[in-house]
Amino acid sequence: MTDDRITRFEERRRELRQMTDEQLKAWFWELCEQVMAPVVELARTHTSPSIERSVLLRMGIDSLSSHGVVERIHQAGLLGKGAGHVVLEVARRDGTDVRGAAAAILESQDALRGLMTGGGVR
Repeated sequence: MTDDRITRFEERRRELRQMTDEQLKAWFWELCEQVMAPVVELARTHTSPSIERSVLLRMGIDSLSSHGVVERIHQAGLLGKGAGHVVLEVARRDGTDVRGAAAAILESQDALRGLMTGGGVR
């Protein structure tokens, strides 16, 4: 290691030694948030039908249905809101579970109407 690098390390080490366990934990989580912020933002702004189908599969919706649901959501211009989020909103609105909401979306494009207005998908 270079002398400059060793000096910086020793300075950071002195600062960290003065911290309590709680302060170290808080600092750790703050650094984690800083590191992950760009990844979280990327996830918010970039998605794909395959990612959204994967989310629906993990929510318990079968593969064939998830493909159709994602296609309907994409056609409605709601894919950027997240297919899982849209399905949950339909389930809440209709008073059903996620499978029931998926079935409603597959049965009728009308199941997605009104989600962008009023109390719908945020």
